[in-house]
Amino acid sequence: MTAPEAESLRTRPSAPRRPDWRAQAPVVAVVALGGAIGATARYALALWWPTQSGGFPWATFWTNVVGCAVIGVFMVVITDVWAAHRLVRPFFGTGVLGGFTTFSTYAVDIQRLVDSGHPRTGLAYLAATLLAALTAVWLAVAACRRVLKWRQP
Repeated sequence: MTAPEAESLRTRPSAPRRPDWRAQAPVVAVVALGGAIGATARYALALWWPTQSGGFPWATFWTNVVGCAVIGVFMVVITDVWAAHRLVRPFFGTGVLGGFTTFSTYAVDIQRLVDSGHPRTGLAYLAATLLAALTAVWLAVAACRRVLKWRQP
């Protein structure tokens, strides 16, 4: 190897290091644990409140609306109030609430309604869930911030 080649190797930027898997393992573990808890709660609600064929999927609707409201409150609390441990957001936000809310089931419900000859119900469900979920998160954030402001001395 010539001197210029050796110099080129020394000055060439190294490839970015991948994060050590051991540093990511706790995050993956808490997301998995939280997801299992959230998905179990959602499944229990769906069993408790089943949807009739062609009927409006109320359990999934309210799961998503309530989940979005809780996400709004949670984000205000951990960004404006509480310096949470680094695993709180992945556990509760991504895991529990990600497993609890179910926009994939929402899409499947819409497809089932359309396929079973209930396109109006499917369209109403599509629009109502979207509007209610966005409204819920917005109202939850606004209400939480108002309460926090009101409680300040």
